[in-house]
Amino acid sequence: MNATMTMHMPSQTFMHSLVETEPAVRCEGIRKSFGTGEAKVDVLRGVDFTAAPGEMTFLVGPSGCGKTTLISVIAGLLDFSDGEVTLFGERWSALSPRDQIVFRRQNLGFVFQQYNLLPALTAAENAAVPLLAAGVNRSKAVRRATELLDQLGLGHRANAYPRTLSGGQQQRVALARALVHEPRLLICDEPTAALDHHTGEAVMDLLANSAVHPERAVIVVTHDNRVFHYADRIAHMNDGAITEVESRASKTFSTVPVAL
Repeated sequence: MNATMTMHMPSQTFMHSLVETEPAVRCEGIRKSFGTGEAKVDVLRGVDFTAAPGEMTFLVGPSGCGKTTLISVIAGLLDFSDGEVTLFGERWSALSPRDQIVFRRQNLGFVFQQYNLLPALTAAENAAVPLLAAGVNRSKAVRRATELLDQLGLGHRANAYPRTLSGGQQQRVALARALVHEPRLLICDEPTAALDHHTGEAVMDLLANSAVHPERAVIVVTHDNRVFHYADRIAHMNDGAITEVESRASKTFSTVPVAL
């Protein structure tokens, strides 16, 4: 991977975007439980969380604190017990299941820890999957995916199959797949967990320089404190609630009451 990529630092322009613009993501009092009766487990306990356009917001905390459940709720992959999730002015609770699918397909992109590439497809074909699912002509979709792979420094491997790619290269294909349909919200679940530090930094450079722009919000779930300097804001989560929100430019903290 290219070791000369520019390191991202939090943008001063966007540090006040939460005040000046409507959040791309707003979670208010989100509760989520699994099981019933004595087996009931409260995983999310009144979560309040926002992510602004033009920012990279990190969601961090120990294993089992509810991070994956929260992003699954934000993405509409899990129902929630109470509260409200609003994405770009659309309340999840007001959308039918079919409309949620359409909204998610049009507006959300995902980057997973394990890449989830289809082994029978080339890098370009994997990156084109969201466009193909949306009904875009195959040749046009693959051409657009190839152009994006080239922008991410992987154009020369567009016709390669996943088994021939390194971990960092596979993650770049996964990033291209997440961005190819130009989503307004990108959710990355532990994008560097399976990578060595050097490759992880390069992937974060790609995220910072290719994914972040004024009309897109990026949420990154991570345990890797070595990449915290890429964040514009860091929301700390513990025991099913957001406990602190850190602004990386000012290094200030705001304590959020834990809802019980």
